[in-house]
Amino acid sequence: MQTLVDSLRIKGKIYKKMQEIAPRELGVRNKIKIYKATDVAGYFWAIFAVSQKSRLLMKDLHKFEEIYAKLTIFCGHNFKHKIIFIDAPLCSKAKDVFKQQGWKIY
Repeated sequence: MQTLVDSLRIKGKIYKKMQEIAPRELGVRNKIKIYKATDVAGYFWAIFAVSQKSRLLMKDLHKFEEIYAKLTIFCGHNFKHKIIFIDAPLCSKAKDVFKQQGWKIY
């Protein structure tokens, strides 16, 4: 989590509270790290960290949208911002759709 916080701090994003949510609490079996954060202005951020070797495709985009929907129900509120950290290569079509749906990709 410290590397995630450091990389966000470099980009100018500072959070006063950050909480990790286990994927099994949401009923998700994927290897993904999910964080709920509150910035200094009081806005809520959903932060996903994905580490995999294979390319992320459109089907993965739908999977992340489902996880995000479960997260909003679990937390009881919507998030102002959505960020995803990806170590794997990303399909160009999936990247465009991620941006259209309001995701910030790092």
